[in-house]
Amino acid sequence: MSHALEITAANLDPALLDLPWEVPLEAWPESVLAALPRGISRHVVRFVRLSGRVVAVKEIGESVAYHEYDQLRQLNRMGAPSVEPLAVITGRRDPHDEPLDSVLVTQHLQFSLPYRAVFSQYLRPDTATRLIDALAVLLVRLHLLGFYWGDVSLSNTLFRRDAGAFAAYLVDAETGEIHPALTDGQRNYDLEIARVNIIGELMDLQAGEMVDEDIDVVAIGARIVERYDDLWTELTEAESFDTGERWRVAARINRLNTLGYDVGELSITTDVDGTSVRIQPKVVDAGHHHRRLMRLTGLDVQENQARRMLNDLDAYRADHDRQGEDEEFVAHDWLAEVFEPTVRAIPRELRGKLEPAEIFHEVLEHRWYMAEKMRQDVPMRDAVASYVESILRHRPDEQAVLGAGLGDTMEMRRPRS
Repeated sequence: MSHALEITAANLDPALLDLPWEVPLEAWPESVLAALPRGISRHVVRFVRLSGRVVAVKEIGESVAYHEYDQLRQLNRMGAPSVEPLAVITGRRDPHDEPLDSVLVTQHLQFSLPYRAVFSQYLRPDTATRLIDALAVLLVRLHLLGFYWGDVSLSNTLFRRDAGAFAAYLVDAETGEIHPALTDGQRNYDLEIARVNIIGELMDLQAGEMVDEDIDVVAIGARIVERYDDLWTELTEAESFDTGERWRVAARINRLNTLGYDVGELSITTDVDGTSVRIQPKVVDAGHHHRRLMRLTGLDVQENQARRMLNDLDAYRADHDRQGEDEEFVAHDWLAEVFEPTVRAIPRELRGKLEPAEIFHEVLEHRWYMAEKMRQDVPMRDAVASYVESILRHRPDEQAVLGAGLGDTMEMRRPRS
């Protein structure tokens, strides 16, 4: 290994030094690679097992590697849905002392899939629109943070299941730029890039017979513009009303909470004669349901999963006539009596199918369908047993595809009691 090798990392993992940096990435031996589905990339990308985890290694020019590393670090500090950068490695040379490209190392996002892998496994008619909806939410969140992407596409995004929908994460920030705020022109240009790229990517899937040829991919591509505009308007547009309609302030906040956003600050002004009020959100922060569930239970899950689990917690509270009790105490009992027993009831050999929170969501869905069919309440233990045998056992093994051990899939971050 050349003495000129340089590693830039916030927290250096010594195991990085053991990887064959003197070999071009496309020639790395199978012994260090993890067999994960890869999306389309203009660069060589490999997944590597490192210290009990999986990392993504991308061969890229030195200046671009440092730029992307810096952008991803800033996005992570701002809480944006994006992959975590681990290191930039430069100064690589092969055994003949010929220079090799630099590399960017990022943490692999567990349970995430590129869009092509999603279509290869889940050919539901609405899969494309659900991915577009997730990408629209991601783009709005990034734009609110002042991030101009410059290359918005399904290929540059990873998707995770989120209570029947998808959550989207930025995985490629090569062309990205962080600004104090974006102009309308920057936002609209990003949106147009997204529309054109999505149409092209879906046409490519149609050519490969992964998407039905009858689906109007142009209309689906245009959907991201509609979904983005609706969400952006709700999050940022000013609203005027008479002073006698002050309830509309709370209504606006409730609508934003329903969308999964907390309102950190509102701008409220009145006209000269005090007969009308104008409000506009100044600070909105995504993750309303996620934060509430984390505060109550310590469970770290996706936003829609958190919303569904909070709904079940509210139902549990009503069923046990505990509306007047402290919410934290009720949540503790729900965790011990409902969520954890449901997760533990999944046979160990099937625990790699889905994340625990997604399994819980699907069990609730299955229980509801059983109750509708039987016209009576169904005990949770019966719903779990039926779900395991009729649905989960026949699902693709997502965790095995993603390369993590079955024993790791039931771990969720929560405080120890």
